[in-house]
Amino acid sequence: MSVTVRVPAKVNVQLAVGAARPDGFHDLANVFLAVGLYDEVTVTPSPDGLRVTCEGPDADQVPLDSSNLAARAAIALARRHGRTPDVHLHIAKDIPVAGGMAGGSADGAGALLACEALWGTGATREELLDICAELGSDVPFSLVGGAALGVGRGEKLTPLDVGGTFHWVFAMAERGLSTPAVFREFDRLAEGTAVPEPVASRDLLDALAKGDPDALAAAVSNDLQPAALSLFPELADTLAAGRAAGALTGLVSGSGPTTAFLVRDAACAEQVAEALRASGTCRSVRVAAGPVVGATVV
Repeated sequence: MSVTVRVPAKVNVQLAVGAARPDGFHDLANVFLAVGLYDEVTVTPSPDGLRVTCEGPDADQVPLDSSNLAARAAIALARRHGRTPDVHLHIAKDIPVAGGMAGGSADGAGALLACEALWGTGATREELLDICAELGSDVPFSLVGGAALGVGRGEKLTPLDVGGTFHWVFAMAERGLSTPAVFREFDRLAEGTAVPEPVASRDLLDALAKGDPDALAAAVSNDLQPAALSLFPELADTLAAGRAAGALTGLVSGSGPTTAFLVRDAACAEQVAEALRASGTCRSVRVAAGPVVGATVV
């Protein structure tokens, strides 16, 4: 018997970041939108104990030990229910690795839901979300999907209404960016200034609710973008190329280095994607739309 769960990527349409807290984290107002790029996590009983395998683009960059979020999810659920995590976790990657689109978090949420289904633990949705929050700030949203506002570290979610489908083009960079390094650079750049409390933009929430891409393009923001550009200046060339090709707007996705371009419709997405591929400013390009549902047994 095996269970396969499909989990989407995310884009941050707003990422407001507060000052560093005493615990080293930052309070966030993080508006997530799940988009149609997916990883699949398949869980099978394993007589040899917990093991992780991975296939797909950049699979060689995915850790296969207990540091992998999928492995940590299986261990956490097993511990809560008094069993051993004797499973083989196979991850089929399609979400860019180390791209700021929550691929690792998606794998954690996928493994958690798959193990629950395989083992029949009877864990409630609240328990699963609690484990997700222990695993990482983005993992709860990977389970839930759709659109949501995340506060605290991003793990406390409020679902958001979305009045239509938003079309995106994602440009993958030639190298990765470390999320902790980007936050450290954010702190360095903010040193000596008053960092405001993170608050979700009313204009942005209204644009999502109306399904209005022009209004959303005017409202998107990412407080980590200056830090990402400071560490990876070449991303500015990618942003310029996407905007020049007709995107309504472009921004760094999360902590980067993937850049995300909001476009008017599917035809515009293909046009912008082709221009980005020809620009020489990125490694690869993907097209996706959202919102889509979160982790789902398939």
